[in-house]
Amino acid sequence: MIAAGKKIDPAQMRLSDRILFALELALDQKDVAISETLLKAMELSITRNAGGKNFTERRDYPSEIATAIEKMNAIKSGK
Repeated sequence: MIAAGKKIDPAQMRLSDRILFALELALDQKDVAISETLLKAMELSITRNAGGKNFTERRDYPSEIATAIEKMNAIKSGK
């Protein structure tokens, strides 16, 4: 994932990085419907091609995802 304020070459970004950026934007706009859809896309992008005979997980999942989920839950609960 992208560290806050750190520039990254777009060619080196993963799909989940781009989805997280869009998710954070949707949350800033308090758009629950889009946020839920992007969260589902995030889950799919992170878990695709997972498992299998020769699979080795190499990614760490940073706190940005948990923070986004917490923010979405707060928006949904009206906090």
